[in-house]
Parts: sequence; C-alpha cells; structure tokens
Amino acid sequence: MRSPASLAAILSLTAAPALAAPQVVTDLVPTGALVQEVMGDLAEVRVLLPQGASAHHYQMRPSDAQALQGADVVIWMGPELTPWLSRASDTLSGATQLRLLEVEGVALRDYAGAASEGDTDHGDHARHDDHADHAGHDHGDHADHDHDHDHGDHAGHDHVHAGTDPHAWLNPANAAPWLDAIVATLSEQDPQNAATYRANADAAAERIAALDDTLRERLAPHAQDRFVVFHDAYGHFTDHFGLQPAIAVSLGDASTPSAARIDQIRTQIAESGAVCAFPEYAHDAGLITTVTEGSDIRTGSELSPEGGTLSPGAGQYEVLLTQMADTIVDCLADQ
Repeated sequence: MRSPASLAAILSLTAAPALAAPQVVTDLVPTGALVQEVMGDLAEVRVLLPQGASAHHYQMRPSDAQALQGADVVIWMGPELTPWLSRASDTLSGATQLRLLEVEGVALRDYAGAASEGDTDHGDHARHDDHADHAGHDHGDHADHDHDHDHGDHAGHDHVHAGTDPHAWLNPANAAPWLDAIVATLSEQDPQNAATYRANADAAAERIAALDDTLRERLAPHAQDRFVVFHDAYGHFTDHFGLQPAIAVSLGDASTPSAARIDQIRTQIAESGAVCAFPEYAHDAGLITTVTEGSDIRTGSELSPEGGTLSPGAGQYEVLLTQMADTIVDCLADQ
C-alpha cells in the first residue's frame, strides 16, 4: 500500500501544469506601468524605451529585437509616437498587438488643439474602432533589424509635430478605457487569470480616478497662468486639467527652432505674461534660457512627459502625472 506522501507525489506529477502568463512588451514607461498594474505579480512587463531615449527616434538594440521575437503581446501607443516600433511590429509573428491610440473611447486631440472622442473620424488619422477583434494586429516571423540612426540631440532635423497628438497618456481619463482593453487582450491570451486581471485593473482605475481629482484641485488655481515648455507635447495635460495651452519653443522634439521662431516665442512670452518656463529631460535646456533671457519669467524644474526619469514598474503612471503637476504648480505658485 502506497503511503500518503507517495500518492501526493504521483498526483503532483500528473496534475495539469499552470499556464504561464503572457510575455508582454511595451513601448514606454507609462504604457508599461498600466500593463504591470493589470498583470500584478504574474509576470514582469518589458519596456523597450530606456531612460533618456527619444520615443520618436529610438534606435532598437539587439536585446529589444529579441524581446519582440519572444513576446506573446505587444502593447504600445501606436506609430504616431514610435515609428521605429511600427516598422519592427510589421514583421512580428504570433504576437497579439494592442495599439492604445486605437482603443474605443479614448480622448484624442490633434496638434491644432482640437479634442475629440476616440470613435470620431480624424481624417488621415482615422481610428479603427474594432478593438474587440484586435484590428491592426500585424504578424511576421521576427523583429525588424532595419534600425533608425541615433539622432542624439536631434539638432537640425525637421521633425515638426502634425496630425494626431500621441501623448494621450497625459490625460488620465484615458487610463480607464486602456485598462479595460489591456484586460481584454490579456484575458484572451490567458483566460485562467482573467479574474485577476479584471480585479487589478479595477483597483488601478479607482486609484487613477482619485489622483485625477486630486491633481485637478491642485492645478485649478493656475487655470489662467501661461507657461513655456520645450516642445509641443503637453496638450492632453493642459486640455484635461483646464490649463492654458503651453507655449512650445520647438514645434517638434527633433527640430531646432529658427531665429524667427525664437523671436516669436519671446514675443508670446511678453504678450501672454507667461510666468514660468520648463526645460525638458534629455533635451537642450539652453533653448529655454535663450528664449527667456532678459525677461522676468522663472525657470522651473525639468518636465519629463514620457517618464524618461522613471524606472519601469507598477505605479509609475501615477508618479509621472504627479511629478508633472507638482513641477508645474511649484513654479507657478511661487509668485
């Protein structure tokens, strides 16, 4: 007669193994943070963009290509933000792709400042509202190795923002539909953990909604204050929180403003009564000094709209939004 210990050992060998959670690759810290919130401790989310790199012009490394090759799911904003990932994703095979700018219900805007709901046609940037079927999922056998050249500080390159503004994570109202879409995508891959994904997403959505209310209250006294930023990346934030549009020195993060553009910004600063100017992490702070020289405008701390100063992980989406609000308020309130 077998002992209870022997029976237990036999049963452990014959029991069906638990399925591993999907391997997920994301583009940048705020995307990865939202996915990590949903996955919890079931798996670690891989974020491709390292600290200090440009989301628009990053040059993928071999380790990034390898991560994409092994991914079950790739979750990213979309080609409007990371064209280098668009090229690589065209050749992925077997990996489900979720493009967050294409999720139904997301508030979008263009660089002219016109806001719209996610189910509205945007001309050349029209969205495909068939998330349930995961439209736009591209397949291939391996990650693309046809990399961009590293642009360094991007001086002299004429990257001017136009069309859809992809910095949609700076509007915290977009977190809820994104969390729902992430749950649906992961649950399709891993139904065994669907309840965990749903519970984690609900908890994250509640925290982010509470943070939204807190930040709105903090920023409200500065609704009429004008401020200057390095490049045109903050429209989702200012629109959502009812702030005046930021005055952007550069129209794109890879373009060096002309002398005429600098004169124009100096005139805007004088006429608008702008209070503060904010350098941007990993960009030339000297441009902020140039346009504010001779004025009474204060220079605030660096802003980092892509979370370039943060390590990947759960909770970093809230940290990014909080740091941005704190940096802006700290300077504007010092009057």
